[in-house]
This record gives sequence, C-alpha cells and structure tokens, in this order.
Amino acid sequence: MTAASPNTDRSAHHEVVIIGGGFSGIGFAIKLRQAGFEDFLIIDDADAPGGTWHWNTYPGVAVDIPSFSYQFSFEKRKDWSRSYAPGRELKQYAEQCVAKYGLAQFFRFETTVVTADWDGRGGLWRLVTSTGDELTARHLVNASGVLTRPNTPDIRGVDDFAGHTMHTARWDHSLDLRGKRVAVIGTGASAVQIIPAIAPEVDQLTVYQRTPIWCMPKPDIALSRPMQWALGRIPGSQTVARLASQAFVEITFPVAAHYEGILHFRPAAEKAARAYVRSQVTDPETREKLTPRYGLGCKRPSFHNSYLSTFNRDNVVLETSPITHISADAVHSAEGGAREIDVLILATGFKVMDPDNMPTYTLRGVDGLDLTDWWNEHRLQAYEGISVPGFPNYFTIFGPYGYNGSSYFALIEAQTAHIIRVLEHARKERAAYVEVTQAANDRFFAEMLRRRGNQIFWQDSCANANSYYFDKNGDVPLRPTTTIESAIRSRRFKMSDYSFG
Repeated sequence: MTAASPNTDRSAHHEVVIIGGGFSGIGFAIKLRQAGFEDFLIIDDADAPGGTWHWNTYPGVAVDIPSFSYQFSFEKRKDWSRSYAPGRELKQYAEQCVAKYGLAQFFRFETTVVTADWDGRGGLWRLVTSTGDELTARHLVNASGVLTRPNTPDIRGVDDFAGHTMHTARWDHSLDLRGKRVAVIGTGASAVQIIPAIAPEVDQLTVYQRTPIWCMPKPDIALSRPMQWALGRIPGSQTVARLASQAFVEITFPVAAHYEGILHFRPAAEKAARAYVRSQVTDPETREKLTPRYGLGCKRPSFHNSYLSTFNRDNVVLETSPITHISADAVHSAEGGAREIDVLILATGFKVMDPDNMPTYTLRGVDGLDLTDWWNEHRLQAYEGISVPGFPNYFTIFGPYGYNGSSYFALIEAQTAHIIRVLEHARKERAAYVEVTQAANDRFFAEMLRRRGNQIFWQDSCANANSYYFDKNGDVPLRPTTTIESAIRSRRFKMSDYSFG
C-alpha cells in the first residue's frame, strides 16, 4: 500500500478517530502508534496526505520558516534543497513520513466528517461522514488545522466574473498564464510568493491591496550536496541546524510578538524593515503604498527577496483603492476605475479565527451542546489549546491558545505529547471517558488573558492592521508563551486537571 493508497478498512468503530491528514494528523498518528494504539482511523478530504501542502501548489509556494524547523524532531530530513524548502518537498516529506511509519493503512481519503455527537451512555462519539458512513470512536482528535477553509472575499459580483477565477489554495495547473491580464486580490503570505513568480510571464498584473504586509529579506540559500552530505554524516549536525533555526524562528515572532511590552524590539525592527522597502522599490508613491502603517507583528510578517522589487516592473500595477465590484470582464475600484482582466486570483487566505472553522463540522458534546455556539457565547478558549469542558474524549491540535506563531512542528509535538499522556492514563485507569475540568479550563483561560498584556497586539499599534489574528470578540487566541514553555507544560500538567470515569 502506497502513502496515498485508500484505506479499505470500513470498520464502524475505532478507539481513536483523527480528523485531518496533514502534519498535525500525521505527527499525532506516529506517536499514537508508538504508544501502542493500533485501532485508529485518519479521515481526510483530500485524495492523498499532506494537508496544506497537498492543497497549496501555486507558483512560488514555499515554507515561510526555515526547513530545519519545519520538520519533526524525530524525523529530520538531511536533503532539503534550500534553507526554505519549496512546497513540493514538504508534500514529499509528508508522504515519506506516512510510508516510513506505516500510516497508509489508517487513512480514509476523500471523506469529511459532517457531524460528531457525544453519546454519554456509550462513552463514545458518533460520527456521520460525507460518504454516508456512520462511525463511532472512543476518542476524537481534531487535527484539521486552521488553514483549511479558503476565504472568498465578500465583494459584489465576484461570482459574475466570466473569466477564470481561482483561489491560491485551489490552483488550476491547466491554466496557462502567459500573455494573460491577471488580477491578484490580496497581499498576504500566499500573494507575497505568487506575485513574483507569475509577474514575468503575464502580460499585465494588477495587485489589489487592502493592507500592506511587512516584508523582509529571506535568508534562503540553496543547500549544496556537500552541505547535505555533512548533515547526513556528521553526528549532531542536524540537531545543531534545527536548534539554530528554531532560535531564529522563536526570536522573529513568538518572543518579539508576545514580549513586546517588555523587550521593545519593534522600533528597531520596523526601522530595518522600512529601510528594506526603500532599497527595493524605486517609485516613491508605490513605496509609500507598500509601507505598513501598523506595528510589525500585528499581522504575520513575510520574508521574500523579490516581492517588493516586483512592483518596479512595467507590467505590474499596485491598486490600493477599495474594490467596489467585479463585472464579467473587469475589476472596478473606487478611484482606479475598471481594469479588464482574463484571470482573477484570490489570494485572500483562510477562515482562521472563526468558530465555524474550529472544527469545520458540527460538534455536539454533553446534552447536545454545540461547540460553535459555546465559543460564540463564551469566547474562543480551550485548556492548553487542546480540551474544552463539556466535550469528553475530544481533543484538538491548535485549538484556541494552542499556537504561538512559531514552528508548527514543535507545537504539534508538544500538544501530541499532552494528548497521548491523557489517553495513556485513561487506558491505564480503564476509563470510558475523560474530560477537562471546568476549573482547569477557567484557570488556563484567565492566565492567557492576564499574560497577553505584553503582546504587541495590545500596544496601541495594531488599529490599522486588519489582522486575522483578532477574532470577532477582539481577542487574539494566540498562546502568549514561548515554544519551550509549551513543550514543558505538555509534559508536566497535572492529570487532576482532567476527570476520568
């Protein structure tokens, strides 16, 4: 069975069901097997593993943190082609992990969970899938991530465009952009990569920007064969590379963003970032439009070596006037008029801090309590970013206050360790259910709110950021701690924070 082979096991009950076949689901499944759990199922809506890296295949796609941090600590790859790996290598890495750790047999592809209901009498979850199957699971783990549901802009007429429309997360490789008039809506993380990649081949490229992004040079180098040889042969070299990489990642976002109130990194960082804009963009008016008017860190910054300079090209236009509507053949803006186009690219990201996105299915716990409704009423919160009272035997990776902006992999491993500890204890105690206590959840949520005061988001510099970090309640459900602290807490939390029965 290959990494992408479908699971032919149609068993109706499993001890654990994992929703999501990206790196969160893969990493959790690996550790689950190593802990001695063999009766589990991984459900994913794609036809192959990889999650984000299965769906995002647009030109120029690459990881935005160093490759040495974008991998599991227990499965280091020595042959990355670059210090910031292209997307295809991340997809390959996912497939390699699935193959090496024998996970293919546990996957059920092209399937989504529609509803999940807690059965208190049976002490299990009852799931209904998109294929009509009805499953039960003793434990349910949501590993679908937050970069799951493409966000379509709420622009009048976007569905009326008669040309070719595609979201960056659903790229159509059959479309030849050469000689086309193209519009890109958005200047976030995917746009920063795609704009420089397609600008040389299109006839005309119009970029519609609502809010500029802080963009800094990317220390991206090709990793030569001698370097790859050294990583594979010299003892400890991969560990050293990972530690150095992780230190860089930690300083550039978690430390800088979550401790701005103490360290005050922002002024110096912004000065350097503005200098970089000046060095890259020749036209003063365009340069001004590309310079953010909010604090560095209010939105996730980007790193790219040719994004800013792309706007020096004669065939690239930056439009900052608000889009009024889209017609059959053009994008219309308030001051820029109508620009006729052949292709419309939506670089508008994902529904991130949205209760409907965590999870993407209807989840009903004790007494039919709907998780989305509960979060809408009580604000986004989860004990250690993992568990919610009222939802026994349910765990989520990267729930509210589970992610701090650092390496996904380090945090996947930390949260996986937390969940595995709970599952092992439940198995030891022969418990049919496990649920985080209300007191533990309240204590953790209060701590997160108390510690957020030093985050950059609360330093009066984010008013104009239009940042997806802020949810509808004005909260930023990012964990205001370092990754090291998260890892330590995942292994030392008190088991009494959960009730078993």
